[in-house]
Amino acid sequence: EPPSSPLSLAVEEVSENSVTLTWKAPEQTGRSGLDGYVVEICKDGSTDWTAANKEPFLSTRYTIQDLGSGDKIHVRVKAVSASGASVPATLGQPVLIREILQLPRIRMPRHLRQTYVRHVGDAVNVMIPFQGKPKPEVIWTKGDQPLDTSRINIRNTERDTIFYIREAQRSDSGKYELAVRINGAEDKAILDIRVIEPPGPPQNLKLVDVWGFNVALEWTPPLDNGNSEIKGYTVQKSDKKSGKWFTALERCTRTSCTISDLIMGNTYSFRVFAENACGLSEKAAVTSGVAHIKKTKTAYQTEKIPQRDMMEPPKFTQPLTDRTTTRGYSTHLFCCVRGFPQPKIIWMKNQMEIREDPKYIAMIEQGVCSLEIRKPNPFDGGIYTCKAVNPLGEASVDCKLDVKGKI
Repeated sequence: EPPSSPLSLAVEEVSENSVTLTWKAPEQTGRSGLDGYVVEICKDGSTDWTAANKEPFLSTRYTIQDLGSGDKIHVRVKAVSASGASVPATLGQPVLIREILQLPRIRMPRHLRQTYVRHVGDAVNVMIPFQGKPKPEVIWTKGDQPLDTSRINIRNTERDTIFYIREAQRSDSGKYELAVRINGAEDKAILDIRVIEPPGPPQNLKLVDVWGFNVALEWTPPLDNGNSEIKGYTVQKSDKKSGKWFTALERCTRTSCTISDLIMGNTYSFRVFAENACGLSEKAAVTSGVAHIKKTKTAYQTEKIPQRDMMEPPKFTQPLTDRTTTRGYSTHLFCCVRGFPQPKIIWMKNQMEIREDPKYIAMIEQGVCSLEIRKPNPFDGGIYTCKAVNPLGEASVDCKLDVKGKI
């Protein structure tokens, strides 16, 4: 198949006898690849297209020379391959051959590059600067149609264009296209305006359940969101005695909620407002029924705490682990034990009980048993045992300690 059309054909520069064009490569070039492009011209009022270049070329920029000053020409570009030529990409407007001292360029202010939000009734007053010499032609459209001049005022100078609406309405929302054009060369920009107002009230508010000091409510979103996303809902309560409304919940993002901590014996009504970027809805949805929080009699009963047998024989929850240490460097052995009454701890080396020996320091704290061996030598290696004993029984764990000489 032949290639698809070149993309984004535009005028880069115009002089008294030439015009420079740029474009982008087509999306599809075919299996055989591109041989190049052919640029064709046709004088305004004629139907005869002639090639400006004799042979196809691969550059996406081309200057058509030897044109007559004051001529109006139509321009198109074809992509060519072994499979044939593409449908041509054609400039929308004829190019007037006279020198452009400065190409048209719109300088869209930063705050207008995103959606421009106004409230219903606000004025819209936007100034957009541009550049270009000679004085560019300024064209505003909405949906490819001219603007409604009964609602929108446009004032153009040599350097900027002013877009003005006295009192914005929802129908003024949309994308407005600005084109600044000189002799076929043009620049475009989009002004996206959204006019918003408070939303309508939520729909179908229901009192779903009442239990204890709690009430469950449900509703559906408003029919009209005010042309802006619903941010959340505000739920208010009113007790029959005071008749005043108090906010119970703000910015609730779901369409259901539970209101708690209500006062026993009171009767409550509820209402819900919707909220968008413009604020709360003018009206609220109000529950058709009321919630009566009943008084309940409670009999206090003392809780009976069962007696628990705390007695427990010794049990090691963390055993000793084999260790290797270096001669002359103090080392520690650790294990964990539990039991009640608190077990007596006996440390042994090679089945011999370690008694009061300054080389060893034994401690127990919060069930953690430790044995410090101070500056051991190879003779201090062996099997170490920790035994725990209380009136209900005994348990023991052991490990191997290896003491190496210094390297």
